[in-house]
Amino acid sequence: MRIVLIGQAAFGESVLKRLLEAGKEVVGVSTPPDRGGRSDPLKTLAEASDIPWLPTRELRNEDTYNQFADWQPDLGVMAFVTDILPEKVLEEPKLGTIQYHPSLLPLHRGASAINWAIVMGETKTGLTIFWPDKGIDTGPVLLQKEAAIEPDDTVGTLYFDKLFPLGVDAMVESVELVEQGAAPKLAQDEWLATYEPIFKGEHAAIDWSKRGQQVYDLVRGSTPAPGASTSIKGQQVEFFESRFIASDEAGEPGQLLRVSDEGLRVAVNGGSLLVQRARLVGGQKVAGAQLASELGLAVGDRFEDSRG
Repeated sequence: MRIVLIGQAAFGESVLKRLLEAGKEVVGVSTPPDRGGRSDPLKTLAEASDIPWLPTRELRNEDTYNQFADWQPDLGVMAFVTDILPEKVLEEPKLGTIQYHPSLLPLHRGASAINWAIVMGETKTGLTIFWPDKGIDTGPVLLQKEAAIEPDDTVGTLYFDKLFPLGVDAMVESVELVEQGAAPKLAQDEWLATYEPIFKGEHAAIDWSKRGQQVYDLVRGSTPAPGASTSIKGQQVEFFESRFIASDEAGEPGQLLRVSDEGLRVAVNGGSLLVQRARLVGGQKVAGAQLASELGLAVGDRFEDSRG
C-alpha cells in the first residue's frame, strides 16, 4: 500500500519513523516549507530516508497537486496538519485519507481542542483518527482512544505525555486497519458536536470573580501558550505553571498573599493560586518571585481583570 504522509513537527516525524519501522511503503511526504533556515523534522527524516517531499500549502496549486498525484498514493495520512487542503487532495489516494485530531470527536472540533477541554474543566479527553471531508473535523470516525485529564495537567503535559504517544500508536494501528480492509467509517453524531475557535490571548483573560478552580483551569489551558492574562500596576502579566490550593485563606480574589521561592500566592475564590512561572507581556517567562521583584510587588497588591 502506497502511503503519502502530510504533517509536521515532532508528531509527524514520529509517525513517519513508526511507519517505516513497520515496513510500510511511504512514497511521499508533505510539510510546511523551511522557516528561518530550519527544516521541519518530518521533512528532514523524509530526506534522510530518500522520500520525495512537497510543501503542503502549495498542494493548492495545480503543478504541485499534479506532482502529488504522480506519487499514485493508495492512502493519505495526515499527522498534525494546520493548512486547509482542497478536497481533491484528500480524495486523490485510492483508499482515501485519514487524519489525527486530539479530542473525542464530535467534541471539540477546531484547532485548539486540547486548550478548551482543560479550560472547561473536563476530566476526560482523547484522540480521534477520522476520514476528513470538506468540513472542519466532521468526517466519519475510524478509531478513538481515551485519555484522562489529571487535576494538574496543562496543555503541554496532556499533549506530550498522553495524546502524542497515543496518537502515534493510533495512526499506525489505523494504517494497519485500512491495509486489512477492516477500517470503519462511523458517522459523527451532530447532536453532540461542539466547535471552539482558535484559543488566543483574548480567550485567556482571567476573571477573578470566578471560582478558584475555574481560574486554575484557565491557567492550565493557557500553558505553555498563550498564558492566562491579568494586570497589576498598569502592567499586563501572563501566568503559566501554577497550582490551585483549596483553603479558606482570607483575601480578595486577585490579592497577592505572599511571595516565596515557590512563587506568588494569589487569592482566588475558595483558596489560592500558586503562580510558579509568569511574564510581562512580550517578555521572558520567569519565576514568580522574580516577577514580583521586577514589578516591585508587595503583599496586599491586587491583580485585576485585563478583559476588554
